[in-house]
This record gives sequence, C-alpha cells and structure tokens, in this order.
Amino acid sequence: MKTYQGIAVSSGITIGAAMVLDNGRCRINRRRIEDWDVAAEVISLDEAFNSVRKQLTENRDSVSRELGNEYGQIFEAHLMILADKRLRQELETYIREQNYSAEYAVNVVFEHHADLLRKLQSGDSLSERANDILDIEDQLLCVLMGVRKKSLSNLERPVIILAPSLTPSETANVDRDNVLGIGTETGGLGSHTAIVAAALQSPAILGIGQFLNEVNDGDIVIIDGKKGHIIVNPDVETITHYEREKEKAHELRKKLAEETRVPVRTIDGADIAIYGNIEFPYEAKSCMEHDAAGIGLYRTEFLYLAASPNSLPDEEVHFNAYKEVAETMKDRIITIRTFDLGADKLPNGVSFVNNAERNPFMGLRSIRLSLRNTSMFRKQLRAILRASVYGKFRIMFPLISNIVEFRQAKMIVNDVAEELYEAGIPYDSNIPLGIMVEVPSTVIMLSAFVREVDFFSIGTNDLCQYTLAVDRSNKDVCGLYNTDDPALVRLIQYAIRVADHYDKPISLCGQMSSNPIYTMLLLGLGLRHFSVSPYIIPEIKEICLKVSLAQCKEIVKKVFLMETSRDIRSFLKRETERLLNVDFDE
Repeated sequence: MKTYQGIAVSSGITIGAAMVLDNGRCRINRRRIEDWDVAAEVISLDEAFNSVRKQLTENRDSVSRELGNEYGQIFEAHLMILADKRLRQELETYIREQNYSAEYAVNVVFEHHADLLRKLQSGDSLSERANDILDIEDQLLCVLMGVRKKSLSNLERPVIILAPSLTPSETANVDRDNVLGIGTETGGLGSHTAIVAAALQSPAILGIGQFLNEVNDGDIVIIDGKKGHIIVNPDVETITHYEREKEKAHELRKKLAEETRVPVRTIDGADIAIYGNIEFPYEAKSCMEHDAAGIGLYRTEFLYLAASPNSLPDEEVHFNAYKEVAETMKDRIITIRTFDLGADKLPNGVSFVNNAERNPFMGLRSIRLSLRNTSMFRKQLRAILRASVYGKFRIMFPLISNIVEFRQAKMIVNDVAEELYEAGIPYDSNIPLGIMVEVPSTVIMLSAFVREVDFFSIGTNDLCQYTLAVDRSNKDVCGLYNTDDPALVRLIQYAIRVADHYDKPISLCGQMSSNPIYTMLLLGLGLRHFSVSPYIIPEIKEICLKVSLAQCKEIVKKVFLMETSRDIRSFLKRETERLLNVDFDE
C-alpha cells in the first residue's frame, strides 16, 4: 500500500480499479517530402484542422448544454488557437518552403509556442495555457498519423483514470457512468482540467507528481478528495475504513437534508445565518436547495478564466450571469466579489499583468489590478449595478489592504452609478459596499474601515497565507499553512469584535468556514454569519442547532491556552465528533 499527496480539486471518496493512461508525447521523425508531395501535404493539414475543429465544436456545444456556456468557452479558446492565421502560416512555411511533412511541422511549431509560454512564468496559469497548445497539437497529430487514442467516452466498466495529465477535451468527454475519479501527475487548481473535473463532480486529485510507474491497470485505488490523497493497492483494513466513510457520508447527507430545513438557531436562542459560496450561476440552485440565507461569496473570476484569448467578458456577459443568479435567489442576499485575478488566476491572452512578477501573490492582483485597469473594472461594476434591480445585491472588494484602496473603489462605483443615472438605466442606489478582510494590515486598522464600509467578510485562505508568510500552493511549505494557527484565531476574534462593536455585519468564508470542526470555535469567537460551500450547508447547520453559545465560548477558552495548530485541530476534532457522534478523519 502506498499513499500519494496531490491537490484536491473535486471532493468525495471513491474506490475502484485503475485505468492507467500513457499519454506521453509522440516521437515525430524529421521527415522531408518531395516537391510534388507539398500540395497533398497541405491538403492533409487542412483535413486535420477540419477534423479537430469539428471535434472541438462538438465538445463546446455538448459541454455548454450540460454545464453552461462558461464551460464551453474553454473549447472556444481552443478553436481560436486553430483559427490563428499566423500559426497556420508558420505551419505552411515549414511544408512549402522547407519540404517538411505536415506532422513534423505541427510538432515543431506547437512545441515552440508551448515552450515560449512555459518560459514566461513558472506558475500554473501560463503553464496551463501551454498545455492547451499541446492538447491541440496532440489532436492534430492523431489525425495526421491515423492514431486512435484510448477513448474515455465509452468505457466497458467503472474505473479510476490515472494519467500524467488530462487535457480539457479528454476530461469533458469521459464516460460519466464509468469514470469513478481522476488522478494526474501534473495540473493545479487553476487548470482547465480542474475546472471541468469539478463541474463533473468526479472526485479528482491533480499535481500528484510522478507515481504512475508504481501503478498497473486493474490495481485497486482509493481517491480521497477531501485530503488530496490517492492510495494505491490499499490493504483490507484501509478499504474497509473508506467504504465505511463513504456510507457514513451518504447517510449523513441524506439525514441532514431532511432535518435542517429550519431556522438556524443555537439551543440558547442565537440566530445564525448560513450563506453559500458559488463560482458559477447554476450553483445558486444548490444554495436554494440547501435553504441558504443567501450567497455570501460569488466569485466572478471564471467569467475571465474561461474567456477566449484576447476576448475578455463584456458588460453583457457579466450582466446575464448576475441576472441569472438573482432570478434564482429571489429576495435573498447576493454578495458579488469583484474579480480576484492575478497571482495564480490569469485569463487567456492577458496583457494587463506583468508575466515576469517574481512574487505574484504579493504583486498586482485583486483590487490592485482593478484599480490599475479601470475600464475592465467599470464594465463589471456597470453590470452589477444594472442587475441589482433584479435581486438583493451587495458588492465586495477583494484584498483591500488600506482605506485608500476602498475609497478609490467606492469612488469608481459612484461614478459608474452616476453614468447609469444620467442614461436613465435603473439600478439600486443603496447597494451596500463591503470588503474582504484578507490582509493583517486590514485587521489591525479595522476600526478605521468600519466608519465607511457597510459589511465585512473574513477570507481565511489569504489571511492565513499572509499572516504566516506561507504560499499555500508551494508543496515544500504547505505544511506550515494552518488555518487553525493560534495567531490566525486571534486575528479572527479581533476582527469580529471590532465589527460587532460598531454593529457592522461580518461573515467568514474560505476553507475554515466549510470545515465542520471549526464551527463551534467560530461561534465562540462571535461569528454569526457563515459563508460555505453549498454541499456542506446541512452539516454546518446541524452543529449550530445542537450547541449553545456557552459551550462554544468554553471551547474558545481552552483553545486560547494552546500553542500549536496541531493541538487546536485535534481538540476541535474531538469536540465535533462528540457532538455529532461521527468520526471526522482529518
């Protein structure tokens, strides 16, 4: 039995037989052709382009129908690469002027462009764009060379797909009835493959590193999408444990769905609001199904990340997405966070970010990027304000680190609102403006922010990263990234106390809020507004319904005597298990 650690991109537990794919790059011979074969070779290239274009169009249309237009845009980006006239001219130059075969021309040109993208930045965003180039190259070569790759769309039996990498095309076309889960050696949270895998709701772990030489077709594999673990050839005891966990999770979810559609109130009468976090409009339906109080965090980055190269979403794309959510949520609160781009989240064909940034998490990202690119920022704000007449909207700015940034953002909102007013376009003139509390400087100066900001949301993922000086995406130091670190717990308590003192609403989002073992701690710290993943809402509700604030405050007292995150996590885990009579295997 061997356990590997990767990046969890889609939660859940699955157990099954491995199907190992060898998608290594084809070795292309440097084949030259005679002058009289040039025309035929160009025709072969045309046919390959047409064949791949047809397949990509089918992928785009089928994925758009099933998952939404946002997902289909991934393949629209691939189609635009195929339509690039300069790329096509390069290919024909190799064939017509240097007498190379079509497959060798494709190999040389596409590999060259992929290498250029890799060299621009070492982070996931541009390396994933390089993978898109290689995906198209692979499809063209398969057509030109008459190679039929192992199909994932029509499998004979249930399997767990393991591969060095999976392209978006391969991921989108998997046989959903028979693919139990996905594991790859490369890839990250921002990759197109991760986005599609999560949308398909298949347990998936990417970026595992080299491990396929230790796995054979048919080996039993467990994917733990909560921990990011993949276990190869588990022993009987481990299999039994995970089968029990799967069954318990299924029964618990079924039970909670039936029991928690009631007002959320602790046993000593404190009202608690549980909001949902969403990234795509269709997820609003899940929030309603779980009786969320509203949407506490609508991440809008995917509108950009799924966009075609050099074609960022316009005002209408934003407006239609926000209106769709408003129509689903009816009169419940919808908190839209303006785009949180930069760092590891960069859209296709971007030109507004310095690709050579040495430390992108500390650089031009989030609100800094918005204030630097006001035309893009204004388009989004116009769309939000226009959509505000259809629902109960709030606007939230990410990564605010000082009061001047908030004032600048607010000034732009007011300016956009004035434009709409003069044009006779209706909007909510009293739309609340809030900020994400993600930087220690913001926590320290919160008493200044409360005079001007309408509401707050503590973003524990970034707040932890910046407080502990840990890049959470760096596998070498991610063990130091602990949202239960004593320092972070104290920062959260301080932020909640300041907001409460000035009677300003404050919620908390991020991984911490969606993990049930922290619910009692957060209640004891004074939190009354949670913003969590929709699927976890029933579990968070159940805890709130079973505890008193007095119990939770006693837990806080004990936590504040502890000096390490490990001690805090173990204690909170035991307390939650005792309350719910379940085993939270962290």
